Amino acid sequence: MTVEQAIGARVAPHLPFPEVRAGNLGVRLASTAAEIDAVEALRYRVFYGEMGAEPDAETVRTHRDRDRFDAIADHLLVVDHAIGPGAEGVVGTYRLIQQEAATRLGGFYSASEYDINPILSFPGRIMELGRSCVDAAYRNRAAMQLLWRGIAAYVFHYQIDLMFGCASLPGTDPDAVAMELTYLYLNHLAPPALRPRALPHRFVEMRRLRPEMLDSRRALALLPPLVKGYLRLGGFVGDGAVIDRQFNTTDVAVVVKTDLVTDKYYRHYERQLREALD
Repeated sequence: MTVEQAIGARVAPHLPFPEVRAGNLGVRLASTAAEIDAVEALRYRVFYGEMGAEPDAETVRTHRDRDRFDAIADHLLVVDHAIGPGAEGVVGTYRLIQQEAATRLGGFYSASEYDINPILSFPGRIMELGRSCVDAAYRNRAAMQLLWRGIAAYVFHYQIDLMFGCASLPGTDPDAVAMELTYLYLNHLAPPALRPRALPHRFVEMRRLRPEMLDSRRALALLPPLVKGYLRLGGFVGDGAVIDRQFNTTDVAVVVKTDLVTDKYYRHYERQLREALD
């Protein structure tokens, strides 16, 4: 069997990919209701306990960050096996929604903030990323790299061509993040064919500084690690920021063609197969 045949014979795309391990930590998809509940509890602790999001009565009652999209999403987990292999060990998460699932629900979460019609018109498989968070004790390089490895495995396994979502800057004052917003607009604006635009009633201008006032190196350093991760993959941003007062954030739309993700993962997968076939 050649490497190409082995890759072509991988597990059928409708089946979940196997767990990827790095020491005590593993990344995989949630497979039980208890694990999804653990994800929602973790999101509550991070978003509401740490980041100042404003809970409604149901969120206060349940201590869960939960919405209607959770039921149709795939939930990527980072699990610390030193704590336990299931719900008790969940220390990181990412919510992944494929187009077929979003269509069943009536659309993507991002459509509440952005006109995403250019993305919906993209001739390939698309996926929305969102609700990313990691427990405070695990916010280190290892956990973040593992989340990215999980996303790469998912993208490769399900043959995703484009991923997008809303990424957040802290706070609801766009002038407090004027450097970052201006930098993103001037240096990473998506091409028109892929460019989401903030809905008119939510549009906040990103060009908040004159170009000569921009310190690009400082702006890049100020960006949240997640946004920098998207940019390293060749990601773009949409036109217009959106203030999300519930979550105490200033959001930007992010679009990433997965060529770099799949190429990198293909090379990694190919090396593993060569070793197995030798």
